[in-house]
Amino acid sequence: MLTIALIFLLPTVAVGHGVDENTKQFLLNNQGMAIGPFLYIGSKHMVTGYDHLLFLLGVIFFLFRTRDILLYVSLFTLGHSLTLFFGVLGNIAVNPYLIDAIIGISVIYKGFDNLGGFQRLFGFQPNTKAAVLIFGLFHGFGLATKLQEFSLPKQDLWKNLLAFNIGVEIGQFLALLFILIALNFWRRFNSYYSFSVVINTLLMTSGLILFGYQMTSYVLNV
Repeated sequence: MLTIALIFLLPTVAVGHGVDENTKQFLLNNQGMAIGPFLYIGSKHMVTGYDHLLFLLGVIFFLFRTRDILLYVSLFTLGHSLTLFFGVLGNIAVNPYLIDAIIGISVIYKGFDNLGGFQRLFGFQPNTKAAVLIFGLFHGFGLATKLQEFSLPKQDLWKNLLAFNIGVEIGQFLALLFILIALNFWRRFNSYYSFSVVINTLLMTSGLILFGYQMTSYVLNV
C-alpha cells in the first residue's frame, strides 16, 4: 500500500520539489527575520517529508533500546544540521534532483541493511553509525537546496536558518514519537518479525521509486 501510494504521489512532489504554494510565496517575499514562520516551515517540511521519515523508519526499525535510538537519531540530526547551514550560508550549489536521488538511495540502503543484505551478498557489514551520519549530510543538503531556490536575503539569514532547523527537529521529534508508539505496539506481536522482511522490502522499493522519479526529473529539467 505504501509503494502504491508513492507511485501516485511522487510525480507531483518531484515536479514541485516538496514546497507548497503558500510556503513558496512566503519565502519569495521574505525580507528579514521571521522566526515563527521558519519554525513552522521547518516542522511542516519534516512531518510531511516522506523521504526523511522513510529513512528514519529504517534506522529505528530494529533498535529496541532508547539509548540506541537517541544515538542514531542524533547522528542523523548532526549530519543534516551541518549541511543545511553550510549549504545555505556557504551558497554551496548542488543539483536538488541528484541530492534527492541520493536520499532515495539512503532509503534503499537502510532496507537492504535491515534485511542483512550486505552480510549475505558481500560478506561484510558497513559501519551503520557512519552510514547514518553520512546519509544525514545528504539529507541536510536536500533541505538546503529547497531553501536556496528562493534566494533568501542575507540579513538575519542565520537566525532564520536556526529557526528552520529547530522546526525540523521539532517535526522530526513529533513524527518519530508517533512512529515509535506504533512500532512499540506492533512489537508485542509475533507478526512484527514475520512481516519485517516485507516492510524492509517495501522500504527498498519506495527508495527505488524515489530514486527513479528524481533521476527522471533531473533528465527532464537539466
